[in-house]
Amino acid sequence: MTSAPDTTTGPLAQTVIGDDGPTVVFCHGLLGRGRNFTGIAKALQPDARCVLLDMPDHGGSPWTERIDYSTAAGLLVEQLQVLAADGPVHLVGHSMGGKTAMTAALAAPELVDRLVVVDVSPTGAGQVGEFEHLISSLLAIDLDAITSHGQADAELAGAVDSRMLRGFLLQNLRRDPETHTFAWQPHLEVLLRDLGTITGDVPHEGRTFEGPVLWVGGSESDYITPEQEGPMRALFPRTVQVTIKGAGHWVHSEQPEAFTATLRHFLRVG
Repeated sequence: MTSAPDTTTGPLAQTVIGDDGPTVVFCHGLLGRGRNFTGIAKALQPDARCVLLDMPDHGGSPWTERIDYSTAAGLLVEQLQVLAADGPVHLVGHSMGGKTAMTAALAAPELVDRLVVVDVSPTGAGQVGEFEHLISSLLAIDLDAITSHGQADAELAGAVDSRMLRGFLLQNLRRDPETHTFAWQPHLEVLLRDLGTITGDVPHEGRTFEGPVLWVGGSESDYITPEQEGPMRALFPRTVQVTIKGAGHWVHSEQPEAFTATLRHFLRVG
């Protein structure tokens, strides 16, 4: 069972950490939420105002009827128009959030000062099967029959071996304080249906983003390949590529100190 968030229209849900310095906007990946960047945002204090967004169809943000990067980027651009009232912001996006951020930067370059793309490329990544398994495993849990997150974790363990990955996935499970029933915050059915689009190419319509771009990959990840460098640099000609050792796909959570140091240097924070 999946139920809609309290707000089905309106702006993207956001958490702000910090009051001073340049504004840095973070966009999380598939099945994540803005607070996944909390540790990075705190590590940037007191030198940046960090805005952690829940992407469309995730967390407390609105659900959409279909998932595509033009729609998601449109909602992101609306948010950036408010956040960039005093000047362009820095935009950081991981995986699905990275593709959303790329699409937004291409569509509204005047709102973005510097762009950071984390472990994803503008072309199809081919991870449909992996995410299909994860989302299907979540949908297979009978939420009407569980009474705790621990019970949900036990049920998910049969399909997902990694305790850390299960914890990441189950952050999306919410218990209603009044009815004590459980529901998924992400729009799982639509995420599953539109996985091909999520893992596909970034729409660009021949546009380029001429601002500085940092392209961060994990040394243990296969999400960025040499074949994707051409399309990346065609759309983002001022790209600088960095690989962080000892990190897989979730670079910011697996190597937070190295990621934060890289971010500070590129964004000129602190």
